[in-house]
Amino acid sequence: MDITKFVNLSLGRWRSQRSAHHLAFSHFEAVTSTIDIVPLNPEDADVVNLCKSYDIDPTMACNPFRMSWAGESDWDDDETFEGTTILVPIPDPENPKAGRLLRDRGYAETIPSVGQYYFNDDDNFVLLTAYDRATAEEKIWFVNPNFRLRVSLIKTSEGTGVVTASFSSEIRDLSAKD
Repeated sequence: MDITKFVNLSLGRWRSQRSAHHLAFSHFEAVTSTIDIVPLNPEDADVVNLCKSYDIDPTMACNPFRMSWAGESDWDDDETFEGTTILVPIPDPENPKAGRLLRDRGYAETIPSVGQYYFNDDDNFVLLTAYDRATAEEKIWFVNPNFRLRVSLIKTSEGTGVVTASFSSEIRDLSAKD
């Protein structure tokens, strides 16, 4: 697995069911959402600007994409959530199974971020991101082309304690195909 194959497998609309344990609040949350992942042109102004904001040559971008989501949580029955972020993989020129992932909006904190990714021996995509007040570790793997699993850990900034742990199953919405 490499970043091109991973992104291409990820494109499309996904229905997600996530369970999250918020250890800091002793709370369990169930979330259902729709996730849309669409490719972006490497010359797209948002992609170029994100690269430049990190002093990275935009020609190093590989398979940039936009991810948007909308969903509901049982934590607050009256509230829905939605968002979007641009993600720009920057492969390591010496290791096709590793690189950096630029985001204009992070996962653990809604600020721009740069994570380090790699593919392990089981072809799991692993992303490690340090934020101001937390660190995030995410793993995504495909059971088949239309079913993927994701686990996420949000840890304290020192990485010594887990604040949130979540598991998601994501099924491609085949009715959304053109």
